[in-house]
Formats: sequence, structure tokens, C-alpha cells
Amino acid sequence: MQKVSFSENLDFNDDKIVTKVLLETSFSKEIRILLKKGQLMKEHKAPFSIIIHIVEGSIDFGVEAKVHMLKQGDIITLAANVPHDLLAKSDSIVRLTLSKQDAAERVEKVVADS
Repeated sequence: MQKVSFSENLDFNDDKIVTKVLLETSFSKEIRILLKKGQLMKEHKAPFSIIIHIVEGSIDFGVEAKVHMLKQGDIITLAANVPHDLLAKSDSIVRLTLSKQDAAERVEKVVADS
């Protein structure tokens, strides 16, 4: 058993999006993404299906030329290889669930390129 918190030890950064793998299981990786209002993760895609949960805040989630407003408590799934982007409408904590086969480093590269 492992226990972690998505809302403790928050280290928002005015200059860049902050990502951290909080939990890794035999089937998934749970990543916390901290976005300050106005920060953007540019369009990218994941090689496997993902789950996105808005723990706190709100984001505009762009998928296939349509923007979906996601707010605290919302959770969505996205199939593999679907281009998407995230724009923080307020300071936000996002939980990203990746397949065990996916790499957290891929997410870090997306953030670095945004």
C-alpha cells in the first residue's frame, strides 16, 4: 500500500509548469501537474489512453479543434494518439493517469517544449 497527497507540498512555479510522479503501480503512473493561471501545455498526444482529473482549479482542454472547460472534480478519458492541449484558467492541480507502458519523461518533454 502507498499513500500520497495531490494537495500537499505544492510548488507552483511562475515560469514553468511543474510535474511530479506521485505514485507508480503495476498498471499506472499518477502524475501531478501544477499550472499557474495562463500557463499552457502545447498540443501533444499520448501513445496510450490517459485519464485527466481536475483536483483543483479549471482548465480549457482543447481536443480536435474544440475547447472543453474542465473544473474542479471533473474527470475525463482520452484515447491514444488524440492531439490535445491544456490552458490553465486559474491556478490548477491536475492528476494525469498514464499507462504503465507510457513514460513520465514524455510528459516532462511536453512541458519543456510548451
